[in-house]
Amino acid sequence: MNSIPIIIAGIIIMIFGVIFQFQGQGMVGPEESFMYENPNWIDNGIYIGMTGVVVILIGYIVEKKKSV
Repeated sequence: MNSIPIIIAGIIIMIFGVIFQFQGQGMVGPEESFMYENPNWIDNGIYIGMTGVVVILIGYIVEKKKSV
């Protein structure tokens, strides 16, 4: 099993989480967005980013087990 797609998916998820978190803070994105300056999206972005990190770690563990 190739773990590179898992790691790439985790990176994409993490990037989306960071973007959503910044939109919740009002640092990025159009002001018309429902996420702009919305405190709920600060939390959601953090959770999504952490999920991306977990997916990256899973891909890394799969890669390490494959090489052993």
